Amino acid sequence: MQLTHYTDYSLRVLIYLSLQENERRVTITKIAEHFKIPRNHLVKVVHKLGLLNYISTTRGKNGGICMQMAAQDIRIGDVVRNMEARLEVVDCNSPSPCPIKPNCQLKSILNQAGEAFLNVLDEYTIADLQQKSEQLKTLLQLQ
Repeated sequence: MQLTHYTDYSLRVLIYLSLQENERRVTITKIAEHFKIPRNHLVKVVHKLGLLNYISTTRGKNGGICMQMAAQDIRIGDVVRNMEARLEVVDCNSPSPCPIKPNCQLKSILNQAGEAFLNVLDEYTIADLQQKSEQLKTLLQLQ
């Protein structure tokens, strides 16, 4: 299973924000620069993360974004489920209906594997990604 850039960027934003001291607000532009991600893509990601209450967004001169939920309360599996538009591994009807669909077991097996993937991600939170926080802060030039 391969995650979309949208989900990847979402996880990066959450990691970046969770490393901020005293829930300091940062701008989308700053995160885009650190990860070398197009700002316009990040705007969409941040908007959805805000709608899901993972982060808080404030517009204006002293605005920015920061964590709204505690890092230890954000399960990686939940973020993936919320950000991925489509988690179905195969579509037996596209580009045309598969002729063996009525008796095929492949989709069931692949769906089971996808659930196992998400179950493993459910065992970890954003806080688990901070085990080497000092090194992450150095790499992101947060110190």
